[in-house]
Amino acid sequence: MSRFSDIVGQEQLKEHLENAVRLNKVSHAYIINGERCAGKEFIAKTFAMALQCENRQDSEPCGECHSCKQALSGNQPDIIFLTHEKPNTISVDDIREQINNDVAIKPYSSAKKIYIISEGEKMTIQAQNALLKTLEEPPEYAVIIILTENADMLLSTILSRCVLLNMKPAKDTQVKKFLMETMEIPDYKADVCVAFARGNVGKARLLANSEEFDKVKEEALSLLKYIGDMEINEIVSAIKKINEYKFDVNDYLDILSIWYRDVLLFKATHDANGLVFREEIQAIRKVADKSTYEGIEIIIEALEKSKQRLKANVNFDLTMELLLLTIKEN
Repeated sequence: MSRFSDIVGQEQLKEHLENAVRLNKVSHAYIINGERCAGKEFIAKTFAMALQCENRQDSEPCGECHSCKQALSGNQPDIIFLTHEKPNTISVDDIREQINNDVAIKPYSSAKKIYIISEGEKMTIQAQNALLKTLEEPPEYAVIIILTENADMLLSTILSRCVLLNMKPAKDTQVKKFLMETMEIPDYKADVCVAFARGNVGKARLLANSEEFDKVKEEALSLLKYIGDMEINEIVSAIKKINEYKFDVNDYLDILSIWYRDVLLFKATHDANGLVFREEIQAIRKVADKSTYEGIEIIIEALEKSKQRLKANVNFDLTMELLLLTIKEN
């Protein structure tokens, strides 16, 4: 089901869209800007569904009418999702064929004709200029929703003709409540997912359902527990193992960062209640007793530096080797 009430957090954004639906003051173009997996598609689909609903309840789609059932099954003819063959590019032909040449045709069965462009930052300059022609003189019934991870990649002329809605991180308490109540995730696992998601509900949901995440977490924690006793060749083997996972390396580094923040917190307070990895309290206590405050801070700084190096395409093996040696030494 797609309802505004199912959106976690995003109160201002929700209020704006709900008011647009309720008061029938709908703009011809919107940009929803937010992180990957943050729920942009869900929000766009809910908004589109509400606009097309035949039996709307205030601003919420009913979920039962013919239009809602079509939308839920992905077959509503007046809700159009732009597709593109090249994975990293939305071309000028994609825009011309699927929007510019189609927008003049009136809606088939609804009051509005809604176009949803996912990954809007992938539009080439030529594609954006082509879209601009429709944005400048849109038919009354047309609504274009651009979803993007980085609105700065869009032309200023596009930005000036759209309502820009920025997604904000949801509160940790909201994300945890969603995981525990909606997904029935146990308390300790929800805490770990919340710590990693940093307000991104979609990412929290993915992590909660990911067997690979659990596996990578266990591997990382095992490495951290025994790295002090490991030889260089064992560290090199651990690096190779890290590289085998189809997993964002930044998430791996986040596991290490959160572990050492737990170590630092426990060293300062001797209280396990605030720890993310509190089920690992024995190992955390051992590292906290052995390490100095300065050593832990050096490791946390090294983790951030490693992220920056990898972002700058510095050699993965070299970056990870330097990092793990820093951890071993401190």
